Amino acid sequence: MRAGEFEPVRGVEDLYVHDTGMFDTDEYGAVYVYDAERPIVIDTGTGANRESLFESIEAIGIDREELAWILPTHAHLDHAGGAGYLAERYPNAEVRVPEKGVRHLVDPDALVAGTKSAVEEQWEYYAEPRPVPDERIAGVADGDRIDLGDRELVVRDAPGHAPHHAVYHDPDADVVFAADAAGIYVPAVDAVTPTTPPPQFDFEQCLDDIRLIEEIDPETVCFGHFGPRTCDEALIGEAKRAYVEWVERVREKRAELGDDEAVVEHFESASRDVDYWNRERARANASLNARGVLTYLDRAGDEA
Repeated sequence: MRAGEFEPVRGVEDLYVHDTGMFDTDEYGAVYVYDAERPIVIDTGTGANRESLFESIEAIGIDREELAWILPTHAHLDHAGGAGYLAERYPNAEVRVPEKGVRHLVDPDALVAGTKSAVEEQWEYYAEPRPVPDERIAGVADGDRIDLGDRELVVRDAPGHAPHHAVYHDPDADVVFAADAAGIYVPAVDAVTPTTPPPQFDFEQCLDDIRLIEEIDPETVCFGHFGPRTCDEALIGEAKRAYVEWVERVREKRAELGDDEAVVEHFESASRDVDYWNRERARANASLNARGVLTYLDRAGDEA
């Protein structure tokens, strides 16, 4: 896919995936549009390329007054940064997000500051988020259900990536919207790579989140980065290995170099993400992932 395009998700009726063109990179940021009886947008992108998302929603056939739900999987701004803009455009849509993320969407100042610190010069690819009005937003928790009229989504907590992270399961269509819970899927090489950003990445919980998806055993996993993929034993095994091997690589390189900035610089230079993303995005991704693991190792006493 190319930035701004959308296409049906194979095997799931009425479900579409939209490429946001996030970070000026094709096949990196996905938004899912479910044209159900009560239509829903799952994740929102950063908000920077919102006009192309609006065009996709219109082309799918959903009117401005018809959209019922805006459902970020978590409060990180690459998934929820557009929530306020969507709420403005779609006056009847209610925003739902895992409970710990509600305050960040109502008052995004702290989240913006943290994101700017983490992504540094990549902030140019974000829109300044607009607050979601209090009366338009509520939290969801494990086991809650989102009513789409002719189907429903079941909320499952998946806090390894961040405490305010969940996955959403449609039992009827046998699809899980995994966001970042199972890593990043790279269609160009049909492979999974980990996503371990600071400051709240939790390695053991991430493995538990992947096991949760394994237990649900869906036909399709919809990755926030990027796109739908048939779920099978090989995919789940690859996701687990990717996290285990990545954390061990960072741990070993820290022991070797003894300097965290040198560790980050090493992984920025060694990243193979340039094989499928632009160089700037590949370097930024490697930096965030390395810093997230280093922060986790500090929190775990380097004994995890």
